[in-house]
Amino acid sequence: MAAAGRPEVSRAAARSPDHPAVAAPADPHPGDTGQEKPAENTESATGAAPMGECTTEYRGLLDGGDAGASSQSSLRKVSIFPLIFLIFYEVSGGPFGIEDSVGAAGPLLAIAGFLVLPVIWSIPEALVTAELGTMFPENGGYVVWVASALGPYWGFQQGWMKWLSGVIDNALYPVLFLDYLKSGVPALGGGAPRAFAVVGLTAVLTLLNYRGLNVVGWVAICLGIFSLLPFFVIGLIALPKLRPARWLVVDLHNVDWNLYLNTLFWNLNYWDSISTLSGEVKNPGKTLPKALFYAVIFVVVGYLYPLLAGTGAVPLDRGQWTDGYFADIAKLLGGAWLMWWVQAAAALSNMGMFVAEMSSDSYQLLGMAERGMLPSFFAARSRYGTPLAGILFSASGVLLLSTMSFQEIVAAENFLYCFGMLLEFAAFVVHRVRRPDAARPYRVPLGTAGCVAMLVPPTALIAVVLALSTLKVAVVSLGAVAVGLVLQPALRFVEKKRWLRFSVNPDLPEIDVVRPSAAPPDQPLVR
Repeated sequence: MAAAGRPEVSRAAARSPDHPAVAAPADPHPGDTGQEKPAENTESATGAAPMGECTTEYRGLLDGGDAGASSQSSLRKVSIFPLIFLIFYEVSGGPFGIEDSVGAAGPLLAIAGFLVLPVIWSIPEALVTAELGTMFPENGGYVVWVASALGPYWGFQQGWMKWLSGVIDNALYPVLFLDYLKSGVPALGGGAPRAFAVVGLTAVLTLLNYRGLNVVGWVAICLGIFSLLPFFVIGLIALPKLRPARWLVVDLHNVDWNLYLNTLFWNLNYWDSISTLSGEVKNPGKTLPKALFYAVIFVVVGYLYPLLAGTGAVPLDRGQWTDGYFADIAKLLGGAWLMWWVQAAAALSNMGMFVAEMSSDSYQLLGMAERGMLPSFFAARSRYGTPLAGILFSASGVLLLSTMSFQEIVAAENFLYCFGMLLEFAAFVVHRVRRPDAARPYRVPLGTAGCVAMLVPPTALIAVVLALSTLKVAVVSLGAVAVGLVLQPALRFVEKKRWLRFSVNPDLPEIDVVRPSAAPPDQPLVR
């Protein structure tokens, strides 16, 4: 079934024979007035208006569609402050986990990495997310970006790889939560008590997601403040003990480049995950770019401040700089009370990252179902407006993958994430080249050539991360990619046989492959 309060249209009845994953809306959009300028109705070479061509195409959806849906829609819209913290937890969650960068490469390279990589990677990814996320403000997010530019088949592959990498990532957090607690409760170190604790914790956090995105957003705010406060205190205590010369220590002959780059990359990616919540954001055209801007600053400062304090105030022992070492630094600088605060903050931060990531993963499945890429039951919403099937599927994936080791999880999710980002970058360039004048509430302030140049460094970084992956991680990850290549035609076969129901939300603009216009080269496709 489609989203609550919205009519459905059967994919079997609506799709084009030439484009089996393309659905034409059955009715005019509720937000349309019929007074648009002729240029806004310009059709692509396929004979259908390209999705996201103008903001009015999304107005009915963003306003709630009809009177019956508007009240529910307004209840679930997320404002900028909770959105900033949701992005914060999608990407970071605090400095927990950055310790390995010092252990792998020393203080100078660790500090330089968290200064340079945001410029090379985080800012370009956030800018792409801001432009395409406002151009296509719906819960399919990056799936819709790729499907609109490269076709529904590749849109599905994007959704499969990103959902899988998100679920793999989320499998970390219950495990890390218990790792921080096992020093006080040794029984949580393994065996049946640990297994039951993982299941129970996953169930509780899943319930938070079921209760609604606003609940998740405000929980993220509370957890974020509590998690960052002890590092503010550490910085104040460290001030009189800082020795700036300690920041400059480097030994290029003793660098674990694989661990170093994977640690940096893992702590500075996933900016695009918030795009799968675009349909739940209040006024996404303005709110999403602002939230991304503030979140980039928030995340980078949240890494550098404790990193400078810890490496500058405590004599260097690279062997000690592993996960959880900030708790030891807190004890050295402030005593046992500060250590317990950092450990509690780390545990709760993992809860925040879990609920934020699950929100993104589950709404992505809802968005794919509303586009007819997944069975209709994924589009069903609970009475709180949340995607029930997506939440249950994501929680099940977390439980299945929670037995993997920390290093295996980080490497595997980075590998899959890299493939997804290559598709996103390609979609971004395709939209800029073939639809330069399409409506974009936010537009990266660069021309097409500038945008291509902006994406060269992050693309090179992806190549390096993939090249440094171990053979085991590469084989497992490529096997997961191969599953997606087969899964999409398998689902189309299931749809053809009518074993499961597929439908398209008619409130959404039509999705189609962007193709060059038959007009002369100097005439834009969209006016």
